[in-house]
Amino acid sequence: MMKFMPGKAILNDFLFENLNEAQKRVVLHKNGPLLVLAGAGSGKTKSISHRIAHLISRGIEPEKILAITFTNKAAEEMRERIMSLLRNLQPPIHDSHNPFVSTFHALGVYILRKSGKKIGVPKNFSILDKEDSLAVVKTATEELKIDPKQFQPGKMQSLISRQKGELMNSENYKLEAGNEFFPTILAKIWDKYEEHLNEQKALDFDDLVSKTVFLLQKDKDARDYYQSFWQYILI
Repeated sequence: MMKFMPGKAILNDFLFENLNEAQKRVVLHKNGPLLVLAGAGSGKTKSISHRIAHLISRGIEPEKILAITFTNKAAEEMRERIMSLLRNLQPPIHDSHNPFVSTFHALGVYILRKSGKKIGVPKNFSILDKEDSLAVVKTATEELKIDPKQFQPGKMQSLISRQKGELMNSENYKLEAGNEFFPTILAKIWDKYEEHLNEQKALDFDDLVSKTVFLLQKDKDARDYYQSFWQYILI
């Protein structure tokens, strides 16, 4: 097994081939935050991939690096680029040593399966896609005997999704709704929707992000663990 020796760097000059000066600055940046503003097709994925490979060549353990992107396709492309670079390092790094590369939602799944029990999320939860989620909203609307023509399930689903995206939960939304007519109806539907998710031991796609945030906000032990586990975070 390869031993990582911080400070015992081996030069891997190929990492800097075909990089422009701005990209080289990204790759060589040391400690602290760095914001890179760049347009589509300007080499952001390349810069991050080469930076990760460079960090590992400098002795950083791959497992201490977290790389996040927005789509599964982009995550897979980044993962393939990184692994190709790692196999060409001297000495090479093989598949047993990988940085964590995923989408935001896949990261949420990982954290919630590992630590979500602390906020009531079962380890083996299922994930509802948009179609499944809509079906549950329709069921909730029917059970509450709410007119689906006046309160269209598709619109209700979108509003619930938007609220979750703003890190609102159903309990707090109900409190804020007060006596206002439309928000009160939405709060009832949302409550019933959450009841069904709990019965099914399921989360919807928005929960994967919002519940991860709630976990890290509420549980200091979990927050401290992930803060110390991943030492380099690239998005």
